Amino acid sequence: MSRPKPATFEKVKTVAENRRARFDYAIDTVYEAGIVLSGTEVKSLRFGEGSIAESYAEVKGEEVWLVNSNIPEFSHGNRFNHEPKRPRKLLLHEREIKKLHGAVARDGMTLVPLSIYFNARGRAKVELALAKGKKAHDKRATIKERDWKREQGRLLRERG
Repeated sequence: MSRPKPATFEKVKTVAENRRARFDYAIDTVYEAGIVLSGTEVKSLRFGEGSIAESYAEVKGEEVWLVNSNIPEFSHGNRFNHEPKRPRKLLLHEREIKKLHGAVARDGMTLVPLSIYFNARGRAKVELALAKGKKAHDKRATIKERDWKREQGRLLRERG
C-alpha cells in the first residue's frame, strides 16, 4: 500500500520561479520531479542563481528532459564548470512518465516547469505542470478576474 502524496510540496528554498506560466497556461496537474545536476550546478543554485523563464520539458523515449533552463556557471568552478543551457534529465516514476507522454501526444498539452526549489532534505526539485496553452480571450478573462478581486479587496477594506 502506497503512502498518500501531500497536496503541496515542501518548499524550503525556492531558487527559480516561472511566474509567467500561470498566466500563459491553464494548469492541469502538478508533479514534483527530481533533477540530475552536476556539482557546480548545485552550488550555483544554492547561491540563488538560475532561470526557467523560457524553459519547457519534453518526453524522449522513457525519459523526461528539462530544455532551455539556464543555470549560470559557478564563479569558483574553474575547469569543472558546467554548460549553462544544457538539457537536464528529470527523475519521475515510470507510470508518471507514461501519463505525461500520453497527455502530450494525445491531448496536445505541454510540460511547463513552474519552479526549482530545494526540499527539506536539501534535494533540488522541479515543480512540473501538465498544462494547456491559453488563448487570447482566456488571458483577457484572467486579467478581468484578477482586477475584480483586487477591487473587491479595496472595497472591503474601505467599508470594513
